[in-house]
Order: sequence, then structure tokens, then C-alpha cells
Amino acid sequence: MSDLHDRYNAVEKEIDAENFEEAIAGLTSIAEEDPAFVLAHLALARVYTKTGQHDLAIQHAEKACELEPDDSFNFTALSVTYQRAWAGTQDQQYITKAEEAMAKAHSMG
Repeated sequence: MSDLHDRYNAVEKEIDAENFEEAIAGLTSIAEEDPAFVLAHLALARVYTKTGQHDLAIQHAEKACELEPDDSFNFTALSVTYQRAWAGTQDQQYITKAEEAMAKAHSMG
């Protein structure tokens, strides 16, 4: 597992450098090798949000919540992903979903 963590840490540097295509490729590879690697899904949600690919961002944020349904951080991250999707699309459904995810995070609190 440490190999995946090492690869993840290397990808984080790509994200910091805004090398999003490389980051997406690295994170996708990690998630394919270990579909339960939550950090990869959370990072994919972040990178896809930064690149305006809101549907993919939401899929990965939701996957993190599915994998760790008792982690309030994941639901907070999901809420932020929905908020940014709303900001990028003005689709009102994302505000409702953001509020639901934040309420779930707070209920675990």
C-alpha cells in the first residue's frame, strides 16, 4: 500500500503545480489499481472541479462518501464539490445537494 501512497504524494505535487492532466492520469491509475483508495477519489473530485468537469468531480466525491460513509470530512468535501458545481453551472439542484451533504456531515459531528 505504501507504493500507492508514494504515488499519491507525487500526484499531489502535480496538483500543486497545476499540472492537472498529469494529476488526473496518476490519480485515475491509483483508483483503478485500488478502487477503495479514498484519497484518490477526493483528489480527483478536486482536480475535476478545477478543470470544470463537474459531473466527474461529483462522481468521485460521491464515491468517497460511499467508501467511507461514516467520515464527516468526505461529506463536507462532497458539499464543497456540489457548491463549486453550482458556481460553474448555475444548476440549482447542486445547492440542494450541497446543503444535504453538509447536513449529513454536521449530523456526524
